[in-house]
Amino acid sequence: MPMTKAKSIWMNGELVPWDDAKVHVLTHALHYASSVFEGIRAYQTPKGPAIFRLEEHIDRLMFSARVYRMEQEMSFTRDQIRDACLQMVAVNDLKDCYIRPLVYRSYEHMGVNPFGNPVHVCVAAFVWGQYLGKDALEKGSSVKVGTWHRLAPNTLPVMVKASANYMNSQLLKMEAVVEGYDEAIALDVNGYVSEGSAANVFAVVKGEILTPCLANSVLAGITRDSVITLAREQGYTVREQSLPREMLYLADELFYSGTAVEVTPITSVDKIPVGKGTVGPVTKTLQKAYFSEVRGEVPDRHGWLSLVGQGAAAAR
Repeated sequence: MPMTKAKSIWMNGELVPWDDAKVHVLTHALHYASSVFEGIRAYQTPKGPAIFRLEEHIDRLMFSARVYRMEQEMSFTRDQIRDACLQMVAVNDLKDCYIRPLVYRSYEHMGVNPFGNPVHVCVAAFVWGQYLGKDALEKGSSVKVGTWHRLAPNTLPVMVKASANYMNSQLLKMEAVVEGYDEAIALDVNGYVSEGSAANVFAVVKGEILTPCLANSVLAGITRDSVITLAREQGYTVREQSLPREMLYLADELFYSGTAVEVTPITSVDKIPVGKGTVGPVTKTLQKAYFSEVRGEVPDRHGWLSLVGQGAAAAR
């Protein structure tokens, strides 16, 4: 999906014009995928633009950097990166937007060994629309079960949001697009349902909401956690458990959750309609609850919203 240019990008503590935000061609991350990142959204609320679950996203970014031994080499603290996210929304005069913090190894040495390459940090914010197209939220998406499986345990850490993991996601996504689908669902190494190329998966079966557990090679999605919380508040039973592939065809409803996809219905899998082939009532209920939260239409009882004006002013 095309992005809309903003004015500036935060790079290692400096504001750089969008078109000048560049890295060297020998940057280690370009050759060996030595980078970790986050995807975060801000929404316009009655009190101004607010970033959804910023604290949790920054915590996960730091966790990812720790696993790949970058955290101790970073020149910027957790709070400085957090403030940079707020600053980017404010400086670029954005409202509804997407925010991308990236921690990556730059260049000084070539080779798989990443040590010795400086760890750099950048934060970009820009307008980015609906990930699966403008109609997906209302009409649903078509999905296929991918032939590429999700990463096996002890290959790469799936709970880390690392760029390397998304090469697997690209294979899934490209296969789906080439074959005429909107998205894919991957199975784990044991053949159980895992997740989409860049989103978690939920199934509604006889009124209960089921989602693969972390042992099924899924990212511990922050939107996933939000949906689980909101669903339980709506009175639904939510179970995290392994799901066999055939559950995708048995389910009354399916939907994705994620920062990019938000809460997007799945209306067919492998050209088999999900339920009646339309967006189901549980999905609609959770969509409404989710967007009410992120847009500040209900009290922020969970403390999920970070107001940009207040945070950016404090950062300055």
